[in-house]
Amino acid sequence: MLDLQDRVAVITGGSDGVGFVSAEVLAARGAGVILVGRNEEKCAHAVATIKNVTGNNKVSFEVADLSLIRQVRALGVRLLERQPRIDILMNNAGGYFRERRQTDEGLEYTFALNHMAYFVLTDALLDRLGAAKQGRIVNVASRVHQRGMVDFDDLQGEGNYAGWPAYCQSKLMNVMFTLALARRLARDLDGTALTANSLHPGFVASKFGHNNPGLAGMAMRFAQTLFAVSPQAGAKTQVHVATAPDLATTSGGYFDKSKAVTPSPESQDVEAQERLWTISAEVAASIP
Repeated sequence: MLDLQDRVAVITGGSDGVGFVSAEVLAARGAGVILVGRNEEKCAHAVATIKNVTGNNKVSFEVADLSLIRQVRALGVRLLERQPRIDILMNNAGGYFRERRQTDEGLEYTFALNHMAYFVLTDALLDRLGAAKQGRIVNVASRVHQRGMVDFDDLQGEGNYAGWPAYCQSKLMNVMFTLALARRLARDLDGTALTANSLHPGFVASKFGHNNPGLAGMAMRFAQTLFAVSPQAGAKTQVHVATAPDLATTSGGYFDKSKAVTPSPESQDVEAQERLWTISAEVAASIP
C-alpha cells in the first residue's frame, strides 16, 4: 500500500455510503482527507466520527451542491486556496432521479450531478493533482454503464426522459470521460504520473435512490436489503484504485472487484468520447 501519511485526498459524496467508508479508510492510514457534501450537519458529523475512530485530525469538509456548476467552481477555488497539492481526487457523488428535474442552472439533475460535476471539478483541480508525486483521479462509475447509450440528440432528456436509462447513460459518460481524460493526461503532462481510472463499486446498501418518492424509493430500499453489499465492501475497489502501488502508472483503466476489466464497447468509442468532451466543455462555458 502507498504511504499516505503526507497525502491529501478529496472525496465527493463523503458524508455517507462508500464515500464515507473510503474517507475513513484513507484517514486510518494517515491521509489528510477533505470530504465534500451538500449538507453541512451531515459533513460535520462524518468528520467528527472519522476523527474519533481513526485518531486522525487531518480530516475536514467542504459544503457544495455538486449539481450546480457555479458551486463546483467555487469549491475548486476554495480547494486551490487551501491545498498546494492534492494526491487523490475521488469523484464519488451521484444520484438516481426517477422523474426529470432541472437544477437552478437549467441542467437535468442526473447529467449535472453524475457527469458535469466530475468534469468541472477535475478540470479545476488538475494543477494541484499534477503537483503531487503521483496524483490519482478516481471516477466512480458503475457496471450499468454497459446498459447505457449516449443520446447526443437529447443528452438531458428534454424530449424523452426515463430515470434508469438516464442513470445508465451518466455512468457510461463517467467511463468515457475517464478514457478521454487519461489520453489528455498522457499527452499534456508528458507521461508524468498523474492517472485517471474508473470503477464499479458494486450494488451498495446506501441511501442511493432513496430521494425518489413513492414506489421508486421503496423498490430501491427493498432491492438493497436483498441484494446489496455493505458500504465497506463497496469501498474496497475505489480505495484500491486510489492507493495500490502497482497502479502508479495505470491510467484509463476500468476496475471491478479491484481487478482491471474491459468496459463496454460503447465506452471505448474515441469519436464519441471526444464529442462528449466538447459538449461538456460547451455546457460548462454556458454557465458564467
